Amino acid sequence: MFLGFPAKPGFNSKLVSSSCFSFKNDHPSKGSFVVVCSLADGNGSSVKRTTLHDLYEKEGQSPWYDNLCRPVTDLLLLIENGGTCAVWKRYWELVVKDIQDASKLFELIYDQTDGGDGYVSVEVSPRLADDTEGTIVAAKYLHKVVDRPNVYIKIPATAPCIPSIKEVIAKGISVNVTLIFSLARYEAVIDAYLDGLEASGLTDLSRVTSVASFFVSRVDTLIDKMLEKIGTPEALDLRGKAAVAQAALAYQLYQKKFSGPRWEALVKKGAKKQRLLWASTSVKNPAYPDTLYVAPLIGPNTVSTMPDQALLAFIDHGTVSRTIDANVSEAEGIYSALEKLGIDWAYVGSQLEDEGVESFKKSFDSLLDTLQEKANSLKLISM
Repeated sequence: MFLGFPAKPGFNSKLVSSSCFSFKNDHPSKGSFVVVCSLADGNGSSVKRTTLHDLYEKEGQSPWYDNLCRPVTDLLLLIENGGTCAVWKRYWELVVKDIQDASKLFELIYDQTDGGDGYVSVEVSPRLADDTEGTIVAAKYLHKVVDRPNVYIKIPATAPCIPSIKEVIAKGISVNVTLIFSLARYEAVIDAYLDGLEASGLTDLSRVTSVASFFVSRVDTLIDKMLEKIGTPEALDLRGKAAVAQAALAYQLYQKKFSGPRWEALVKKGAKKQRLLWASTSVKNPAYPDTLYVAPLIGPNTVSTMPDQALLAFIDHGTVSRTIDANVSEAEGIYSALEKLGIDWAYVGSQLEDEGVESFKKSFDSLLDTLQEKANSLKLISM
């Protein structure tokens, strides 16, 4: 059940733009339903009911598909006459068009869920990850040119961008905060959202929403290597447990921060909770269960973004039940045990953030280089 544009084999659509498609029951009171998948030509086709429907209806978790792609030939039309500046300009024209087209497909879901689902995300340039003001300017620009209510502007949770998140939210722009790897940074993200809502001056906050993308599998990838270096039986026994444990504690933080007098004052103005979104849910270690980063993180008012591998695995043999807070004491024990073994959670978060930003930058620059090379080759052919 994939929502998006068809891509030709071998083309890395993730380099084009970063986006999330979401889908949800549009008639909760009528029981079973099917999802209508709109293809590139706008025609709809029904697909059978799956465990994803139960995930939303029974446990209140929204499954989002993390991909937006297009035929590679579409790129050629946009770059055939371009120089360096033209390629840069046409790249963003391409992104804006894709996001507008995708958001149009999901407007009905957005309306029927009162702005709860039906979003598409577009990311500011990863080159701005350490530029507070530049990120604010870019977010405002994308919000203006895309001009769709069901679009999230994606901003990384780097230290320089935390103030950016506050300012963008204060402008009434909905934000998908990405690259969150630690509890400390997650709390800073929540505070930026709350500060932004309070600073907005809006009397109706109901259309300003946000998700906090908390990355999961990459945490185990790094910590498992650290545990293997330690090499003791206790350390080796904790492999594959760190990521889910930290995510469970993140949900506890979510529940704590979105309650109490401060939050209730915002609710009176229509404010909505910044939902926790589980990102990086594909399993990197083949020795682990293929639903390791989906099945244990099911809970109300959350989002699970699933790439192909995780999505197909959960549809095939996933079990739907509330699990995110079923073993909080166990999660606390694992988190503490890792600290006692010398695992520095602050270092883990910082290292993964640096790697994530660098990866985004490389992908972004690689795409632009590829477009420039193609533009140059087409220019030579036409001479």
